[in-house]
Amino acid sequence: MLRHLTIRDFVIVDRLELEFLAGFGALTGETGAGKSILIDALALALGERADAGVVRSGCDKAEVAATFDVGGLPAVREWLVANDLEGDDELLLRRVVDAGGRSRAYINGSPATAQQLREVGEWLVDIHGQHAHQSLLRADAQRTLLDTHAGLSGLTRDVGVAFRLWREAEQTLRAASEGADALLREREQLEWQVRELDALAFAEDEWGALDVEHRRLGHAASLIEGAQFSIAVLADNDAACERQIDSVATRLSNLAEYDPALAEVAELVGSVQAELSEAVSTLRRYADRVDLDPSRLAEVERRMDAVMNNARKYRVQPQELPTLLSSWQQRLAVLEEAADLAALEARVAVASKDYLLKAAELSKGRQKAATEMGLAVSKIMRQLALSSGRFELALLPVENGSVYGLEQVEFRIGGLAGNEAKPLAKVASGGELSRISLAIQVLTSRSASVPTLIFDEVDVGIGGGVAEIVGRLLNELGGERQVLCVTHLPQVAAQANWQWQVSKTTRDGVTLSAIQPLGDEGRVQEIARMLGGVEITDITLQHAGELLHLKSASYGARSTAKNGKKITASESAE
Repeated sequence: MLRHLTIRDFVIVDRLELEFLAGFGALTGETGAGKSILIDALALALGERADAGVVRSGCDKAEVAATFDVGGLPAVREWLVANDLEGDDELLLRRVVDAGGRSRAYINGSPATAQQLREVGEWLVDIHGQHAHQSLLRADAQRTLLDTHAGLSGLTRDVGVAFRLWREAEQTLRAASEGADALLREREQLEWQVRELDALAFAEDEWGALDVEHRRLGHAASLIEGAQFSIAVLADNDAACERQIDSVATRLSNLAEYDPALAEVAELVGSVQAELSEAVSTLRRYADRVDLDPSRLAEVERRMDAVMNNARKYRVQPQELPTLLSSWQQRLAVLEEAADLAALEARVAVASKDYLLKAAELSKGRQKAATEMGLAVSKIMRQLALSSGRFELALLPVENGSVYGLEQVEFRIGGLAGNEAKPLAKVASGGELSRISLAIQVLTSRSASVPTLIFDEVDVGIGGGVAEIVGRLLNELGGERQVLCVTHLPQVAAQANWQWQVSKTTRDGVTLSAIQPLGDEGRVQEIARMLGGVEITDITLQHAGELLHLKSASYGARSTAKNGKKITASESAE
Protein backbone atom coordinates (compact mmCIF):
# COMPACT_ATOMS: atom_id res chain seq x y z
CA MET A 1 0.00 0.00 0.00
CA LEU A 2 0.95 3.66 -0.34
CA ARG A 3 2.77 4.81 2.79
CA HIS A 4 4.25 8.20 2.10
CA LEU A 5 4.11 10.92 -0.56
CA THR A 6 6.53 13.83 -0.84
CA ILE A 7 5.75 16.70 -3.24
CA ARG A 8 8.09 19.62 -3.98
CA ASP A 9 7.28 22.67 -6.16
CA PHE A 10 4.50 20.88 -8.04
CA VAL A 11 1.87 23.21 -9.64
CA ILE A 12 0.76 25.20 -6.54
CA VAL A 13 2.38 22.96 -3.92
CA ASP A 14 5.66 24.15 -2.46
CA ARG A 15 6.43 21.39 0.06
CA LEU A 16 4.14 18.61 1.13
CA GLU A 17 4.68 15.45 3.19
CA LEU A 18 1.79 12.99 3.52
CA GLU A 19 1.58 9.80 5.58
CA PHE A 20 -1.18 7.53 4.30
CA LEU A 21 -3.32 5.15 6.34
CA ALA A 22 -5.12 1.94 5.55
CA GLY A 23 -8.86 1.84 4.96
CA PHE A 24 -10.99 4.42 3.16
CA GLY A 25 -9.77 8.02 3.13
CA ALA A 26 -11.59 11.06 1.73
CA LEU A 27 -9.93 14.14 0.25
CA THR A 28 -12.26 17.14 0.33
CA GLY A 29 -12.13 20.89 -0.17
CA GLU A 30 -13.54 23.84 -2.05
CA THR A 31 -13.79 23.64 -5.83
CA GLY A 32 -10.47 24.76 -7.29
CA ALA A 33 -8.54 24.15 -4.07
CA GLY A 34 -6.34 21.60 -5.81
CA LYS A 35 -7.73 18.28 -4.59
CA SER A 36 -6.75 16.53 -7.82
CA ILE A 37 -3.20 17.91 -7.70
CA LEU A 38 -2.29 15.20 -5.20
CA ILE A 39 -3.59 12.55 -7.61
CA ASP A 40 -1.70 14.15 -10.50
CA ALA A 41 1.52 14.18 -8.46
CA LEU A 42 1.15 10.49 -7.60
CA ALA A 43 0.43 9.71 -11.26
CA LEU A 44 3.69 11.45 -12.18
CA ALA A 45 5.59 9.21 -9.76
CA LEU A 46 3.88 6.24 -11.41
CA GLY A 47 5.25 7.16 -14.85
CA GLU A 48 2.65 9.51 -16.33
CA ARG A 49 3.84 11.86 -19.08
CA ALA A 50 5.74 14.87 -17.70
CA ASP A 51 5.82 18.44 -18.99
CA ALA A 52 7.14 21.79 -17.82
CA GLY A 53 3.65 22.86 -16.72
CA VAL A 54 3.91 20.83 -13.50
CA VAL A 55 6.83 22.94 -12.22
CA ARG A 56 5.65 25.64 -9.81
CA SER A 57 6.06 29.16 -11.18
CA GLY A 58 9.52 30.56 -10.47
CA CYS A 59 11.04 27.18 -9.55
CA ASP A 60 13.76 25.19 -11.30
CA LYS A 61 12.18 21.78 -10.91
CA ALA A 62 9.32 19.76 -9.45
CA GLU A 63 9.89 16.58 -7.49
CA VAL A 64 7.56 13.80 -6.37
CA ALA A 65 8.51 10.72 -4.32
CA ALA A 66 6.13 7.92 -3.32
CA THR A 67 6.92 5.14 -0.83
CA PHE A 68 5.03 1.84 -0.93
CA ASP A 69 4.97 -1.21 1.32
CA VAL A 70 5.58 -4.16 -1.05
CA GLY A 71 6.27 -6.84 1.54
CA GLY A 72 3.11 -8.70 0.52
CA LEU A 73 3.60 -8.27 -3.24
CA PRO A 74 5.94 -11.05 -4.45
CA ALA A 75 5.37 -10.12 -8.11
CA VAL A 76 6.78 -6.66 -7.44
CA ARG A 77 9.78 -8.09 -5.57
CA GLU A 78 10.50 -10.45 -8.47
CA TRP A 79 10.22 -7.60 -10.99
CA LEU A 80 12.63 -5.47 -8.96
CA VAL A 81 15.18 -8.30 -8.77
CA ALA A 82 14.87 -8.95 -12.51
CA ASN A 83 15.56 -5.26 -13.20
CA ASP A 84 18.44 -4.96 -10.67
CA LEU A 85 16.37 -2.52 -8.58
CA GLU A 86 15.71 -4.64 -5.49
CA GLY A 87 15.42 -3.14 -2.04
CA ASP A 88 13.73 -4.10 1.23
CA ASP A 89 9.98 -4.25 1.91
CA GLU A 90 9.69 -0.55 1.03
CA LEU A 91 9.72 0.65 -2.57
CA LEU A 92 10.60 4.26 -3.39
CA LEU A 93 9.51 5.77 -6.72
CA ARG A 94 10.85 9.24 -7.49
CA ARG A 95 10.37 11.61 -10.41
CA VAL A 96 12.06 14.96 -11.07
CA VAL A 97 10.88 17.36 -13.82
CA ASP A 98 12.89 20.48 -14.67
CA ALA A 99 11.55 23.78 -15.98
CA GLY A 100 12.38 22.70 -19.53
CA GLY A 101 10.09 19.68 -19.29
CA ARG A 102 12.87 17.10 -19.06
CA SER A 103 12.29 14.40 -16.47
CA ARG A 104 14.39 11.89 -14.55
CA ALA A 105 13.04 8.76 -12.88
CA TYR A 106 14.42 6.71 -9.98
CA ILE A 107 13.43 3.42 -8.37
CA ASN A 108 14.93 2.69 -4.94
CA GLY A 109 17.50 5.42 -5.64
CA SER A 110 18.70 3.93 -8.94
CA PRO A 111 18.11 5.67 -12.30
CA ALA A 112 15.13 4.19 -14.13
CA THR A 113 12.84 4.99 -17.06
CA ALA A 114 9.29 6.31 -17.06
CA GLN A 115 8.27 3.02 -18.68
CA GLN A 116 9.69 1.11 -15.70
CA LEU A 117 7.71 3.37 -13.34
CA ARG A 118 4.56 2.54 -15.31
CA GLU A 119 5.32 -1.19 -15.26
CA VAL A 120 5.79 -1.44 -11.51
CA GLY A 121 2.96 1.05 -10.91
CA GLU A 122 0.44 -1.35 -12.44
CA TRP A 123 0.94 -3.60 -9.41
CA LEU A 124 0.68 -0.76 -6.89
CA VAL A 125 -2.10 1.72 -7.67
CA ASP A 126 -5.27 1.78 -9.74
CA ILE A 127 -6.53 5.32 -10.44
CA HIS A 128 -10.15 5.77 -11.52
CA GLY A 129 -10.47 9.23 -13.06
CA GLN A 130 -13.40 11.62 -12.82
CA HIS A 131 -14.19 11.09 -16.52
CA ALA A 132 -14.14 7.29 -16.37
CA HIS A 133 -17.88 7.12 -17.10
CA GLN A 134 -17.29 8.80 -20.47
CA SER A 135 -14.92 6.05 -21.59
CA LEU A 136 -17.67 3.50 -20.96
CA LEU A 137 -19.23 4.56 -24.26
CA ARG A 138 -16.18 3.44 -26.25
CA ALA A 139 -16.28 -0.08 -27.66
CA ASP A 140 -12.59 -0.68 -26.98
CA ALA A 141 -12.98 0.37 -23.33
CA GLN A 142 -15.92 -2.01 -22.87
CA ARG A 143 -13.96 -4.92 -24.31
CA THR A 144 -10.90 -4.10 -22.19
CA LEU A 145 -12.99 -3.90 -19.00
CA LEU A 146 -14.47 -7.34 -19.59
CA ASP A 147 -11.16 -8.97 -20.51
CA THR A 148 -9.32 -7.41 -17.57
CA HIS A 149 -12.03 -8.34 -15.07
CA ALA A 150 -12.13 -11.91 -16.39
CA GLY A 151 -8.34 -12.30 -16.37
CA LEU A 152 -8.31 -12.74 -20.14
CA SER A 153 -5.82 -9.98 -21.03
CA GLY A 154 -2.99 -12.45 -21.67
CA LEU A 155 -5.16 -14.63 -23.91
CA THR A 156 -6.35 -11.50 -25.75
CA ARG A 157 -2.72 -10.63 -26.51
CA ASP A 158 -2.09 -14.18 -27.76
CA VAL A 159 -5.13 -13.92 -30.03
CA GLY A 160 -3.81 -10.63 -31.40
CA VAL A 161 -0.42 -12.18 -32.18
CA ALA A 162 -2.07 -15.18 -33.88
CA PHE A 163 -4.31 -12.89 -35.95
CA ARG A 164 -1.34 -10.84 -37.18
CA LEU A 165 0.60 -13.98 -38.12
CA TRP A 166 -2.42 -15.22 -40.05
CA ARG A 167 -2.76 -11.93 -41.94
CA GLU A 168 0.98 -11.84 -42.68
CA ALA A 169 0.83 -15.36 -44.11
CA GLU A 170 -2.12 -14.33 -46.30
CA GLN A 171 -0.29 -11.24 -47.52
CA THR A 172 2.80 -13.29 -48.40
CA LEU A 173 0.66 -15.75 -50.36
CA ARG A 174 -1.18 -12.93 -52.13
CA ALA A 175 2.07 -11.15 -53.03
CA ALA A 176 3.58 -14.40 -54.30
CA SER A 177 0.54 -15.08 -56.47
CA GLU A 178 0.27 -11.55 -57.86
CA GLY A 179 3.98 -10.94 -58.40
CA ALA A 180 5.11 -14.36 -59.57
CA ASP A 181 6.75 -13.03 -62.78
CA ALA A 182 8.66 -10.27 -60.99
CA LEU A 183 9.77 -12.69 -58.29
CA LEU A 184 10.96 -15.13 -60.95
CA ARG A 185 13.08 -12.45 -62.64
CA GLU A 186 14.57 -11.42 -59.31
CA ARG A 187 15.29 -15.03 -58.42
CA GLU A 188 17.04 -15.73 -61.74
CA GLN A 189 19.19 -12.61 -61.36
CA LEU A 190 20.16 -13.58 -57.81
CA GLU A 191 20.97 -17.15 -58.86
CA TRP A 192 23.40 -15.85 -61.51
CA GLN A 193 25.05 -13.46 -59.04
CA VAL A 194 25.34 -16.14 -56.36
CA ARG A 195 26.97 -18.54 -58.86
CA GLU A 196 29.47 -15.84 -59.82
CA LEU A 197 30.56 -15.11 -56.25
CA ASP A 198 30.46 -18.80 -55.34
CA ALA A 199 32.91 -19.45 -58.18
CA LEU A 200 35.16 -16.66 -56.90
CA ALA A 201 35.34 -18.53 -53.56
CA PHE A 202 36.60 -15.44 -51.78
CA ALA A 203 37.00 -15.64 -48.00
CA GLU A 204 36.51 -12.63 -45.75
CA ASP A 205 40.12 -12.65 -44.44
CA GLU A 206 41.73 -13.45 -47.82
CA TRP A 207 42.09 -9.85 -49.03
CA GLY A 208 44.44 -8.88 -46.21
CA ALA A 209 46.66 -11.91 -46.84
CA LEU A 210 46.76 -11.19 -50.59
CA ASP A 211 47.73 -7.58 -49.98
CA VAL A 212 50.62 -8.55 -47.68
CA GLU A 213 51.92 -11.19 -50.12
CA HIS A 214 51.64 -8.83 -53.10
CA ARG A 215 53.69 -6.15 -51.39
CA ARG A 216 56.36 -8.70 -50.46
CA LEU A 217 56.60 -10.24 -53.93
CA GLY A 218 56.50 -6.86 -55.63
CA HIS A 219 59.50 -5.65 -53.66
CA ALA A 220 61.43 -8.95 -53.51
CA ALA A 221 64.55 -7.56 -55.28
CA SER A 222 64.77 -4.63 -52.88
CA LEU A 223 64.25 -6.92 -49.91
CA ILE A 224 67.03 -9.32 -50.99
CA GLU A 225 69.45 -6.49 -51.74
CA GLY A 226 68.73 -4.81 -48.41
CA ALA A 227 69.26 -8.02 -46.45
CA GLN A 228 72.57 -8.80 -48.22
CA PHE A 229 73.86 -5.25 -47.70
CA SER A 230 73.03 -5.43 -43.99
CA ILE A 231 74.83 -8.78 -43.62
CA ALA A 232 77.92 -7.41 -45.36
CA VAL A 233 78.10 -4.33 -43.14
CA LEU A 234 77.47 -6.24 -39.95
CA ALA A 235 79.55 -9.39 -40.53
CA ASP A 236 81.19 -10.11 -43.91
CA ASN A 237 83.39 -7.05 -44.64
CA ASP A 238 86.89 -6.69 -43.25
CA ALA A 239 85.67 -3.70 -41.23
CA ALA A 240 82.38 -5.33 -40.27
CA CYS A 241 80.70 -4.28 -37.04
CA GLU A 242 80.71 -7.81 -35.69
CA ARG A 243 84.51 -8.11 -35.97
CA GLN A 244 85.17 -4.70 -34.45
CA ILE A 245 82.84 -5.32 -31.50
CA ASP A 246 84.45 -8.73 -30.98
CA SER A 247 87.84 -7.04 -30.84
CA VAL A 248 86.63 -4.44 -28.34
CA ALA A 249 85.06 -7.12 -26.14
CA THR A 250 88.28 -9.16 -26.07
CA ARG A 251 90.46 -6.17 -25.20
CA LEU A 252 88.14 -4.95 -22.41
CA SER A 253 88.06 -8.44 -20.89
CA ASN A 254 91.85 -8.49 -20.78
CA LEU A 255 92.07 -4.99 -19.28
CA ALA A 256 89.50 -5.88 -16.61
CA GLU A 257 92.14 -8.12 -15.04
CA TYR A 258 94.03 -4.92 -14.11
CA ASP A 259 90.99 -2.79 -13.21
CA PRO A 260 87.76 -4.57 -12.21
CA ALA A 261 85.84 -1.35 -12.97
CA LEU A 262 86.01 -2.32 -16.67
CA ALA A 263 84.39 -5.71 -16.08
CA GLU A 264 80.85 -4.32 -16.20
CA VAL A 265 81.57 -2.46 -19.45
CA ALA A 266 83.08 -5.61 -20.95
CA GLU A 267 79.93 -7.53 -20.00
CA LEU A 268 77.69 -4.94 -21.69
CA VAL A 269 79.75 -5.04 -24.89
CA GLY A 270 79.54 -8.84 -24.77
CA SER A 271 75.73 -8.59 -24.67
CA VAL A 272 75.78 -6.31 -27.72
CA GLN A 273 78.05 -8.83 -29.46
CA ALA A 274 75.56 -11.68 -28.77
CA GLU A 275 72.53 -9.69 -29.95
CA LEU A 276 74.35 -8.55 -33.10
CA SER A 277 75.30 -12.15 -33.86
CA GLU A 278 71.64 -13.20 -33.48
CA ALA A 279 70.56 -10.37 -35.80
CA VAL A 280 73.06 -11.47 -38.45
CA SER A 281 71.82 -15.08 -38.23
CA THR A 282 68.22 -13.94 -38.64
CA LEU A 283 69.14 -11.82 -41.69
CA ARG A 284 70.95 -14.79 -43.30
CA ARG A 285 67.89 -17.01 -42.84
CA TYR A 286 65.64 -14.28 -44.29
CA ALA A 287 67.92 -13.81 -47.31
CA ASP A 288 67.92 -17.56 -47.96
CA ARG A 289 64.09 -17.67 -47.85
CA VAL A 290 63.25 -14.61 -49.96
CA ASP A 291 63.55 -15.11 -53.67
CA LEU A 292 62.23 -13.60 -56.87
CA ASP A 293 59.10 -15.48 -58.05
CA PRO A 294 57.51 -13.60 -60.97
CA SER A 295 55.01 -16.37 -61.64
CA ARG A 296 53.63 -16.26 -58.08
CA LEU A 297 53.48 -12.47 -58.25
CA ALA A 298 51.46 -12.68 -61.46
CA GLU A 299 49.14 -15.25 -59.87
CA VAL A 300 48.50 -13.01 -56.85
CA GLU A 301 47.84 -10.02 -59.10
CA ARG A 302 45.33 -12.00 -61.18
CA ARG A 303 43.52 -13.05 -58.00
CA MET A 304 43.42 -9.49 -56.69
CA ASP A 305 42.15 -8.21 -60.05
CA ALA A 306 39.31 -10.76 -60.06
CA VAL A 307 38.27 -9.80 -56.53
CA MET A 308 38.52 -6.06 -57.24
CA ASN A 309 36.49 -6.36 -60.45
CA ASN A 310 33.63 -8.02 -58.57
CA ALA A 311 33.84 -5.44 -55.78
CA ARG A 312 33.60 -2.58 -58.31
CA LYS A 313 30.78 -4.33 -60.14
CA TYR A 314 28.64 -4.60 -57.02
CA ARG A 315 29.88 -1.34 -55.46
CA VAL A 316 31.31 -2.74 -52.25
CA GLN A 317 34.74 -3.02 -50.66
CA PRO A 318 36.62 -6.27 -51.50
CA GLN A 319 36.36 -7.56 -47.93
CA GLU A 320 32.54 -7.02 -48.03
CA LEU A 321 31.96 -9.52 -50.86
CA PRO A 322 31.41 -12.55 -48.55
CA THR A 323 28.74 -10.61 -46.59
CA LEU A 324 27.06 -9.60 -49.85
CA LEU A 325 27.01 -13.22 -50.99
CA SER A 326 25.42 -14.30 -47.69
CA SER A 327 22.65 -11.68 -48.00
CA TRP A 328 21.90 -12.81 -51.56
CA GLN A 329 21.71 -16.42 -50.45
CA GLN A 330 19.23 -15.51 -47.68
CA ARG A 331 17.08 -13.50 -50.08
CA LEU A 332 17.21 -16.33 -52.60
CA ALA A 333 15.97 -18.76 -49.95
CA VAL A 334 13.02 -16.44 -49.24
CA LEU A 335 12.20 -16.16 -52.95
CA GLU A 336 12.41 -19.91 -53.42
CA GLU A 337 10.01 -20.37 -50.50
CA ALA A 338 7.69 -17.70 -51.92
CA ALA A 339 7.70 -19.50 -55.25
CA ASP A 340 6.27 -22.56 -53.51
CA LEU A 341 2.60 -21.51 -53.45
CA ALA A 342 1.49 -24.84 -52.01
CA ALA A 343 3.76 -24.36 -48.99
CA LEU A 344 2.45 -20.80 -48.53
CA GLU A 345 -1.14 -21.99 -48.68
CA ALA A 346 -0.36 -24.62 -46.04
CA ARG A 347 1.18 -21.91 -43.86
CA VAL A 348 -1.97 -19.81 -44.15
CA ALA A 349 -4.09 -22.79 -43.14
CA VAL A 350 -1.94 -23.49 -40.06
CA ALA A 351 -2.00 -19.82 -39.01
CA SER A 352 -5.76 -19.63 -39.52
CA LYS A 353 -6.36 -22.75 -37.43
CA ASP A 354 -4.13 -21.45 -34.63
CA TYR A 355 -5.98 -18.13 -34.55
CA LEU A 356 -9.44 -19.73 -34.56
CA LEU A 357 -8.52 -22.12 -31.73
CA LYS A 358 -7.21 -19.30 -29.53
CA ALA A 359 -10.11 -17.01 -30.45
CA ALA A 360 -12.64 -19.73 -29.62
CA GLU A 361 -11.05 -20.18 -26.20
CA LEU A 362 -11.24 -16.40 -25.68
CA SER A 363 -14.91 -16.37 -26.74
CA LYS A 364 -15.72 -19.11 -24.25
CA GLY A 365 -14.05 -17.19 -21.44
CA ARG A 366 -15.79 -13.97 -22.43
CA GLN A 367 -19.20 -15.62 -22.56
CA LYS A 368 -18.84 -17.01 -19.05
CA ALA A 369 -17.43 -13.77 -17.65
CA ALA A 370 -20.05 -11.63 -19.41
CA THR A 371 -22.89 -13.49 -17.70
CA GLU A 372 -21.26 -13.28 -14.27
CA MET A 373 -20.26 -9.64 -14.68
CA GLY A 374 -23.73 -8.66 -15.89
CA LEU A 375 -25.37 -10.15 -12.79
CA ALA A 376 -22.78 -8.63 -10.42
CA VAL A 377 -23.01 -5.13 -11.92
CA SER A 378 -26.82 -5.31 -11.91
CA LYS A 379 -26.73 -6.11 -8.19
CA ILE A 380 -24.53 -3.09 -7.43
CA MET A 381 -26.70 -0.92 -9.70
CA ARG A 382 -29.72 -1.80 -7.56
CA GLN A 383 -27.76 -0.66 -4.51
CA LEU A 384 -27.19 2.62 -6.35
CA ALA A 385 -30.94 3.21 -6.85
CA LEU A 386 -31.01 1.82 -10.39
CA SER A 387 -33.47 -0.85 -9.32
CA SER A 388 -35.30 -0.91 -12.64
CA GLY A 389 -32.15 -1.55 -14.64
CA ARG A 390 -30.51 -4.72 -15.89
CA PHE A 391 -26.91 -4.68 -17.05
CA GLU A 392 -25.89 -7.00 -19.87
CA LEU A 393 -22.77 -7.59 -21.91
CA ALA A 394 -23.58 -8.55 -25.49
CA LEU A 395 -21.00 -10.38 -27.58
CA LEU A 396 -21.52 -9.34 -31.21
CA PRO A 397 -19.94 -11.61 -33.85
CA VAL A 398 -17.25 -10.03 -36.04
CA GLU A 399 -17.13 -11.43 -39.56
CA ASN A 400 -13.78 -13.13 -40.24
CA GLY A 401 -12.60 -12.17 -36.76
CA SER A 402 -10.29 -9.35 -35.73
CA VAL A 403 -7.12 -8.76 -33.78
CA TYR A 404 -9.34 -8.76 -30.64
CA GLY A 405 -11.14 -12.03 -31.34
CA LEU A 406 -14.36 -13.25 -32.89
CA GLU A 407 -16.69 -10.75 -31.23
CA GLN A 408 -17.09 -7.17 -30.13
CA VAL A 409 -18.25 -6.42 -26.60
CA GLU A 410 -21.20 -4.08 -26.09
CA PHE A 411 -22.56 -2.89 -22.74
CA ARG A 412 -26.36 -2.79 -22.67
CA ILE A 413 -29.09 -1.69 -20.28
CA GLY A 414 -32.55 -3.22 -20.13
CA GLY A 415 -35.60 -3.13 -17.84
CA LEU A 416 -36.43 -5.87 -15.36
CA ALA A 417 -39.78 -6.49 -17.01
CA GLY A 418 -38.25 -8.28 -19.97
CA ASN A 419 -37.67 -5.21 -22.08
CA GLU A 420 -35.01 -5.67 -24.72
CA ALA A 421 -31.62 -4.42 -23.57
CA LYS A 422 -30.24 -1.53 -25.61
CA PRO A 423 -26.72 -0.12 -26.02
CA LEU A 424 -25.56 1.91 -23.05
CA ALA A 425 -24.94 5.05 -25.13
CA LYS A 426 -28.55 5.16 -26.33
CA VAL A 427 -30.46 4.77 -23.08
CA ALA A 428 -28.33 5.98 -20.14
CA SER A 429 -28.57 9.56 -18.89
CA GLY A 430 -25.53 11.35 -17.46
CA GLY A 431 -26.45 10.50 -13.86
CA GLU A 432 -27.22 6.88 -14.71
CA LEU A 433 -23.98 6.57 -16.64
CA SER A 434 -22.04 7.82 -13.61
CA ARG A 435 -23.67 5.25 -11.35
CA ILE A 436 -23.19 2.42 -13.84
CA SER A 437 -19.54 3.42 -14.20
CA LEU A 438 -19.11 3.40 -10.42
CA ALA A 439 -20.77 -0.01 -10.16
CA ILE A 440 -18.35 -1.42 -12.72
CA GLN A 441 -15.36 0.21 -11.04
CA VAL A 442 -16.34 -1.16 -7.63
CA LEU A 443 -16.77 -4.63 -9.10
CA THR A 444 -13.50 -4.64 -11.04
CA SER A 445 -11.65 -3.20 -8.04
CA ARG A 446 -12.88 -6.05 -5.87
CA SER A 447 -11.48 -8.61 -8.27
CA ALA A 448 -8.16 -6.82 -8.83
CA SER A 449 -5.05 -7.49 -6.78
CA VAL A 450 -3.84 -3.88 -6.72
CA PRO A 451 -3.53 -2.81 -3.05
CA THR A 452 -4.30 0.91 -3.49
CA LEU A 453 -7.40 2.28 -5.24
CA ILE A 454 -7.89 5.97 -5.97
CA PHE A 455 -11.22 7.43 -7.07
CA ASP A 456 -10.97 10.98 -8.41
CA GLU A 457 -14.49 12.49 -8.22
CA VAL A 458 -16.10 9.38 -9.65
CA ASP A 459 -19.29 10.41 -7.82
CA VAL A 460 -20.01 13.21 -10.30
CA GLY A 461 -23.72 13.32 -11.12
CA ILE A 462 -24.69 11.50 -7.92
CA GLY A 463 -26.38 12.93 -4.84
CA GLY A 464 -28.79 12.32 -1.97
CA GLY A 465 -29.27 8.82 -0.65
CA VAL A 466 -27.34 7.34 -3.56
CA ALA A 467 -24.27 9.28 -2.44
CA GLU A 468 -24.47 7.64 0.99
CA ILE A 469 -24.65 4.22 -0.64
CA VAL A 470 -21.60 5.11 -2.75
CA GLY A 471 -19.77 6.01 0.45
CA ARG A 472 -20.72 2.69 2.03
CA LEU A 473 -19.46 0.79 -1.03
CA LEU A 474 -16.14 2.62 -0.86
CA ASN A 475 -15.96 1.98 2.89
CA GLU A 476 -16.57 -1.70 2.20
CA LEU A 477 -13.74 -1.66 -0.34
CA GLY A 478 -11.57 0.03 2.28
CA GLY A 479 -11.91 -3.02 4.48
CA GLU A 480 -10.11 -5.06 1.81
CA ARG A 481 -7.52 -2.57 0.56
CA GLN A 482 -6.41 1.05 0.76
CA VAL A 483 -8.92 3.45 -0.83
CA LEU A 484 -8.57 7.20 -1.39
CA CYS A 485 -11.46 9.19 -2.85
CA VAL A 486 -11.48 12.81 -3.99
CA THR A 487 -15.09 13.85 -3.42
CA HIS A 488 -17.38 16.87 -3.17
CA LEU A 489 -20.22 14.89 -1.58
CA PRO A 490 -20.63 15.05 2.24
CA GLN A 491 -22.45 11.71 2.27
CA VAL A 492 -19.40 10.02 0.69
CA ALA A 493 -16.85 11.81 2.88
CA ALA A 494 -18.79 10.89 6.03
CA GLN A 495 -18.31 7.19 5.28
CA ALA A 496 -14.51 7.54 5.20
CA ASN A 497 -12.29 6.16 7.95
CA TRP A 498 -10.09 9.25 7.74
CA GLN A 499 -10.35 12.60 5.99
CA TRP A 500 -8.07 15.38 4.74
CA GLN A 501 -9.16 18.86 3.71
CA VAL A 502 -7.41 20.69 0.87
CA SER A 503 -7.54 24.48 0.64
CA LYS A 504 -5.66 27.39 -0.85
CA THR A 505 -3.57 29.85 1.12
CA THR A 506 -1.73 32.97 0.04
CA ARG A 507 1.80 33.70 1.15
CA ASP A 508 3.65 36.81 -0.05
CA GLY A 509 1.13 37.16 -2.85
CA VAL A 510 1.65 33.56 -4.02
CA THR A 511 -1.19 31.02 -3.97
CA LEU A 512 -0.21 27.73 -2.37
CA SER A 513 -1.97 24.50 -1.58
CA ALA A 514 -2.58 23.64 2.07
CA ILE A 515 -3.77 20.38 3.61
CA GLN A 516 -5.54 19.80 6.89
CA PRO A 517 -5.73 16.31 8.38
CA LEU A 518 -9.05 16.32 10.20
CA GLY A 519 -9.89 15.03 13.64
CA ASP A 520 -13.45 14.36 14.81
CA GLU A 521 -14.41 18.02 15.30
CA GLY A 522 -12.67 19.05 12.10
CA ARG A 523 -14.63 16.48 10.14
CA VAL A 524 -17.93 17.78 11.51
CA GLN A 525 -16.97 21.32 10.43
CA GLU A 526 -15.83 20.24 6.95
CA ILE A 527 -18.85 18.05 6.25
CA ALA A 528 -21.11 20.87 7.45
CA ARG A 529 -19.38 23.14 4.92
CA MET A 530 -19.92 20.55 2.21
CA LEU A 531 -23.63 20.35 3.06
CA GLY A 532 -23.92 23.94 1.84
CA GLY A 533 -25.06 27.36 2.92
CA VAL A 534 -23.30 30.69 3.30
CA GLU A 535 -23.04 30.18 7.05
CA ILE A 536 -22.63 26.98 9.00
CA THR A 537 -25.61 26.79 11.35
CA ASP A 538 -26.29 24.59 14.34
CA ILE A 539 -28.70 22.59 12.19
CA THR A 540 -26.01 22.05 9.55
CA LEU A 541 -23.54 20.97 12.22
CA GLN A 542 -26.12 18.60 13.68
CA HIS A 543 -26.76 17.11 10.25
CA ALA A 544 -23.01 16.68 9.71
CA GLY A 545 -22.66 14.96 13.08
CA GLU A 546 -25.51 12.60 12.23
CA LEU A 547 -23.86 11.66 8.92
CA LEU A 548 -20.65 10.79 10.73
CA HIS A 549 -22.50 8.91 13.46
CA LEU A 550 -24.23 6.75 10.88
CA LYS A 551 -21.09 5.77 9.04
CA SER A 552 -19.53 2.35 9.43
CA ALA A 553 -16.80 1.80 12.03
CA SER A 554 -13.95 4.18 11.42
CA TYR A 555 -10.26 3.45 11.62
CA GLY A 556 -9.80 7.02 12.85
CA ALA A 557 -7.50 9.68 11.59
CA ARG A 558 -3.80 9.52 12.38
CA SER A 559 -2.75 10.90 15.73
CA THR A 560 -1.13 14.00 14.30
CA ALA A 561 -4.54 15.06 12.94
CA LYS A 562 -6.48 14.68 16.18
CA ASN A 563 -5.85 18.22 17.38
CA GLY A 564 -7.35 19.54 14.14
CA LYS A 565 -4.38 21.87 13.56
CA LYS A 566 -4.17 23.16 10.01
CA ILE A 567 -0.96 22.11 8.25
CA THR A 568 0.16 23.96 5.13
CA ALA A 569 2.20 22.27 2.47
CA SER A 570 5.35 23.89 3.82
CA GLU A 571 4.61 23.23 7.49
CA SER A 572 3.88 19.57 6.91
CA ALA A 573 7.42 19.12 5.63
CA GLU A 574 9.10 20.83 8.57
